[in-house]
Order: sequence, then structure tokens, then C-alpha cells
Amino acid sequence: MPYRRNAFLLGLLLVAGPAVAQGSREADDLKRYTECMRHARQDPLKAIPAAERWFAEGGGYGARHCVAMAMFQAGRFAQAAAQFEAIARDMGRERPGLRAELWTQAGQAWLEAGDADRAVAAHGRAIELKPSDAEPLIDRSLAHAARQAWAAAITDLDRVLALRPNDVEVLVLRAAAWRQSGNSARAVQDAERALGFAPDHSEALLERGFARLARGDRSAANADFLRVARLVPPGSAAARRAEAGLRGELPGAAAPAAPPAPQPAPAPRR
Repeated sequence: MPYRRNAFLLGLLLVAGPAVAQGSREADDLKRYTECMRHARQDPLKAIPAAERWFAEGGGYGARHCVAMAMFQAGRFAQAAAQFEAIARDMGRERPGLRAELWTQAGQAWLEAGDADRAVAAHGRAIELKPSDAEPLIDRSLAHAARQAWAAAITDLDRVLALRPNDVEVLVLRAAAWRQSGNSARAVQDAERALGFAPDHSEALLERGFARLARGDRSAANADFLRVARLVPPGSAAARRAEAGLRGELPGAAAPAAPPAPQPAPAPRR
């Protein structure tokens, strides 16, 4: 699942900081970091010892970040999460924005590791550092959803929508959380609000359809599912969900999917 921030840029800032603007020797470390991250994407198991050697040679935070990213890419999620957290802690009180990003990466890695409680805690640290940033709140809502803590997930999404009231993807997430919590009426409201901005949004149509189905309105639900079937490729995940809805099958309790977003660079979510 894509990570919404530019983690590669985060790493460059960890390597260089303000010294880059002064044309200092950190340019060499930037080049090495770029190569390290490429290696982490292509062959993470080999990239880990290479990045560790760079750190032993004085690579600093950039080398440590590359180690963590390579661990994540190798599927060593808990180790990666611990590394991201350690970097954030070792930075002390410096650069709160960067530390928030590192805590976010840690939270995402903990969630991949199956530890939703630690994911919630890590995202909470990111939110403390950047309380007006919507993205850590979305991330924490997904971690709450993985714990089926729907009220907590909805509370975080409420805060996001106070910052971004017309965000279609977040409205769909909250609709899913309302539906999972048993409040199908509120789920329909959020799905319809999302559809007001994006009438052909397949996930919003699915959420409205399942909420309508939960309320016993089979005819209206089927209309939504049939519309999705016309909009999405046959055999796609959305098509399969629409087919299940047409059979009258309600999804079981599960965390809603994260909203899609561009992936400018590799990062701890997939």
C-alpha cells in the first residue's frame, strides 16, 4: 500500500540538513544515500549490511534510515519499526517535522508487522509533533480500524474532515468505519456526501450499497452494486465486492483500505 509522503526526501534531509544549501561535502552523502535507497528497493537483504557498513563509516541518520527502509522492503517489519523509532528518539528535540515522519513510518511498519497497538502509539507520537497534519490522523485511524476500535477510528477521521472537509477518500473511510460500527445510517450519509463530490467513485458506491443492504434496502443496494460493476474492470477487487453485494453478502469486520495516493518514493507501506 503506497505511503503518501516523500520518504526519499525525508532521507535526504536526514543526510544533509541545512548544510546542503551551503554546498558542503554532504553532497557526497546525498549521492550515497540515493544509491543506498536504490539498492534497498532492488535487493533489500544485501542492502542492509551495505547500509550498516556506511553507518559504521559515519553515515549517520541517512545510513540508519536506509537500513530501516531496507528492512521494511525485506519484510522485516518489526525490526524496521524499531529502527525508525530509534532514529526519531535519537534526534532529541531537533526537527519535529522530520521526527513526525519517522514516527509515521514506524507506525506503518508496526501495522505491517501485525502490531496495531504499537502502530497506534507510534502514530500518536507523530500527531503530537504535527497536530494540524491530517495524514498521521488517517494512519492512526487505520491502525484503530485494524484493532476494530471503530469509535476511535471515527474520532480521528472526524479530526481529518475538520481539516479537509471535502476529502472524498476520507469520507469513504469514515463511511466504512460507521458501517463496521453498526451505524448504517451515518455510513449512508458519508457515502452520499462523497458521491456528491465524485458521483462515479466506486468505493463510495460500494460503501453506500453495503450500508443500504445492512438497513434492509436491497433494491437500492443492488442499484449501487450494479453501477459499480459497470464502472470497474471485470474481476477487479471492486467488481468482486459488488458481486458479493448482489448476492446479499455483507463484508465481515475488517479495517477499511487506505485511500489511494501517489507514491513518489519507496516507503514503509505496501
